[in-house]
Amino acid sequence: MDREARNPVLVTHARGNSPFVIVCDHASNRIPERYGDLGLSPSERLSHIAWDPGALAVSRYLSESLNAPLIESTVSRLIIDCNRALTAPDLIWTLSERTRIVANENLSEEERQFRINNYHRPFHGAIEMLLEARRNAGRETILVCMHSFTPVYLGVARPWPIGVLHGRDSRFTERLRDAMAEEQPDLNIGWNEPYAALTGVTLTLEKHGDGRGIESTMIELRNDEILSPEGARRWAGLLARSLKVARLKGGRR
Repeated sequence: MDREARNPVLVTHARGNSPFVIVCDHASNRIPERYGDLGLSPSERLSHIAWDPGALAVSRYLSESLNAPLIESTVSRLIIDCNRALTAPDLIWTLSERTRIVANENLSEEERQFRINNYHRPFHGAIEMLLEARRNAGRETILVCMHSFTPVYLGVARPWPIGVLHGRDSRFTERLRDAMAEEQPDLNIGWNEPYAALTGVTLTLEKHGDGRGIESTMIELRNDEILSPEGARRWAGLLARSLKVARLKGGRR
């Protein structure tokens, strides 16, 4: 087994004293050695089909700023998508936007189970372990799932620089949206954009937020806003301030 298979998830600041826990499902475009290049070109492996460009940089800035735990996947979503249910048709992508992932077609059940056992389950197991430890310690926890999206998808431009998505309980996400709008009134904030939670793209939010009955939100940043360190830092600053305001407006002190 290669190094990435042994280390499919990285947890930093696990003992951070923040009420926030940051999760970055699509943090990496790394493809474990056993899979070669999946038949993809270097540019394809760097593109949004393989990961969420910029999302990890924002997550790390947020983690440092808030002293918050950060849980990140270390394997490309093209190996297995950690933000999809095990029964989802796109758990292992065979077509992403217009790119065929030929190496993922006609996988054996043995290979599918290998990816589930070595990448998907350890990732969610790490989240579960951290959240359970916080619950046992009586720690307040607000789950923040960080993603990025491509500016144009299937030829359609996406106008929002940021979108926020919610699970069953929308209240924290509403307060987060309002806090950002209060600081930047002209900011075009997508509500459940560029995806709606109903489309099956919010497993982590549903499983660990809704599933535990804790406050949670999912943030989608348009990746052209956060590809530079300056852009990532600027957005992380706005998010850190807005997350704190949203928490306080929910009655927390």
